[in-house]
Amino acid sequence: MSETFAIAFYMTPILLILWIYIRKHQKTSVSNVSVLEESISAGMTEPASLHPLIDQSKCVGCGSCVSACPEQPVHQVLGLIRKKAQLISPTDCIGHGACKTACPRDAIALVFGTEKRGVDIPMVKSNFETNVPGMFIAGELGGMGLIRNAIKQGREAVKHIKKERKQSNQQHDADLIIIGAGPAGFAATLQAKAEKLRVITIEQESLGGTVFQFPRGKLVMTAPVELPLIGKVKFSETSKEKLLEFWKAAEKKTGLKINYKESVKDIEKTETGFTVTTNRQSYTSQSVLLAIGRRGTPRKLGVPGEDLPKVVYRLIDAEQYQNQNVLIVGGGDSALEAATSIAAEPGTNVILSYRSESFSRAKEKNRRKVDEAVSAGNLTVHFKSNLKEIHNDKINLETESGVISVKNDAVIVNAGGILPTGFLKSIGIEVETKYGTA
Repeated sequence: MSETFAIAFYMTPILLILWIYIRKHQKTSVSNVSVLEESISAGMTEPASLHPLIDQSKCVGCGSCVSACPEQPVHQVLGLIRKKAQLISPTDCIGHGACKTACPRDAIALVFGTEKRGVDIPMVKSNFETNVPGMFIAGELGGMGLIRNAIKQGREAVKHIKKERKQSNQQHDADLIIIGAGPAGFAATLQAKAEKLRVITIEQESLGGTVFQFPRGKLVMTAPVELPLIGKVKFSETSKEKLLEFWKAAEKKTGLKINYKESVKDIEKTETGFTVTTNRQSYTSQSVLLAIGRRGTPRKLGVPGEDLPKVVYRLIDAEQYQNQNVLIVGGGDSALEAATSIAAEPGTNVILSYRSESFSRAKEKNRRKVDEAVSAGNLTVHFKSNLKEIHNDKINLETESGVISVKNDAVIVNAGGILPTGFLKSIGIEVETKYGTA
């Protein structure tokens, strides 16, 4: 009797702990299934960039990848379902890659594109050199849109360029020409200066590249990074303005010279290097680093009136649209962020037009902000609609109920960009379409 009691005495807490463990994992699994089903119903199943591909036969359900994801718990990117890791919110994945490092069973591969949606990626070697000797790629163009990764790539690419640089009797204008002053290009320029390379950096717009084009007040998630000549920099959650302010201070402190408002028209391979032709002049160099974004040229709608001055292709400052009637075209994050930020300004009347039936390419937090703005009466959304004509004081919009004419002061088209694939191919760089491969 005493032996039976002893067994019961010791087994009861063990069984209780086991029951609690099982119940906890069941609840977690049910919650993760709910997130996955929401992603599927919203059409949010296609990751925008680098993302994990999980081998279910190797996964042991330890949850290390879930814990390692820097987006948790703000975004439930990964989750355990029936003791197996799954990508439950694909569009929230921004390519940190921490999940692969954390997996103890090597069950995760980082890939671009999916079976349904291909992604064009230039073919780049481990040293960031393309198939064109002397021409390198770093940052968003190579698929690394995350600021931390882009900075690291820009820094490392220049180290390789310096290491592999050949002595030449040919006098060039520069040892290296860097095209783009976003995160990768800016870091690369700092590294080139640290390596004592003669460098020319060309930027068709302003410091920050794609970051500069973010809406005013947009939060930029960054992690500690190492900037040449500056040292280790740690940001938690900082706005676009604060990040750009820091970069401008770093630019001034280090004495960097960047050629702004200068766009590249052609890059020609020569016997000793390259000739880069811009809208201003031509430069020669031994090496070229492409640190440009993937958006390329803004995609236009091809509708009458699109050449009017009131039509733009990105939002810089929502305040400039106070007391105006504004139309936003698009269904991605940029469009939703532009619509909600302008709708928050006094006196605005904002319409968001999207050709599909749902915001399938936008993050859940942005869709939630749109719903809140609509409920508050600050924003009108027209799904399955198309802009037909743009006039000086109005626009004609084709909706499900017919064509409507609406008073209008400004139009912002956020229809994405045309990838610079054609330009890359014209200068000899091979481009591969990835369908769920590394």
